[in-house]
Amino acid sequence: MKKCLLIWIVCLLAGVAAHAQVADKPLVQFTGITYNADSSKVIVPYVSITNLSNNKTVFIANYKGYFSFVAHEQDTLRFTAVGFAPQELVIPANVTNKSYTVQVAMKPQVINLPAFHMFPWATTDEFKKDFLTMKLADDDLENARKNLSRSSLAALGSTLPRDANEIQSAVAQDMHNRIQNSHSLIPNPLLNPIAWGTLIKQIADGDKSRSSN
Repeated sequence: MKKCLLIWIVCLLAGVAAHAQVADKPLVQFTGITYNADSSKVIVPYVSITNLSNNKTVFIANYKGYFSFVAHEQDTLRFTAVGFAPQELVIPANVTNKSYTVQVAMKPQVINLPAFHMFPWATTDEFKKDFLTMKLADDDLENARKNLSRSSLAALGSTLPRDANEIQSAVAQDMHNRIQNSHSLIPNPLLNPIAWGTLIKQIADGDKSRSSN
């Protein structure tokens, strides 16, 4: 019991001594601004400022990176922000006018995270089942054979429009026919008596072949 009481008294005296030592330090109005070390024109907002010498009291810079609070001389301050390396600063002693102003350069910090792979299979058995039933894609030779098959070409021919060569050939053939028949009358088969006689003869021959059968 006496030993516990002695330890409690020692801790109490140590705390009082530390508090008295902090209280003996002169107060300083600590003011400053936080900016990006890569560019002094880029402000780093909402930086957390922890006073490591005074019970880890935390202050926050505003959206313009500006901060101002009361601290003690020789206090150690830690500046932290997401995406930036922590910075520590010690307020010097014997500050004139009880005011200390600084510009804190925050260095960007890049953290390379390890690669993370996601798989849609919950167990190895599901993976084996899907792997065994997986359909492999066709190689280049098989794809070429399918694209050049008669059914594929027929389907493409019925849906694809004419290309420039086909249109040019058709126009050239039409122009050739017009030039060739420009000085002659184009015969109309409906007014040709020979064509009508041939048609009547074919109909009659067809009637005879059906009657003979």
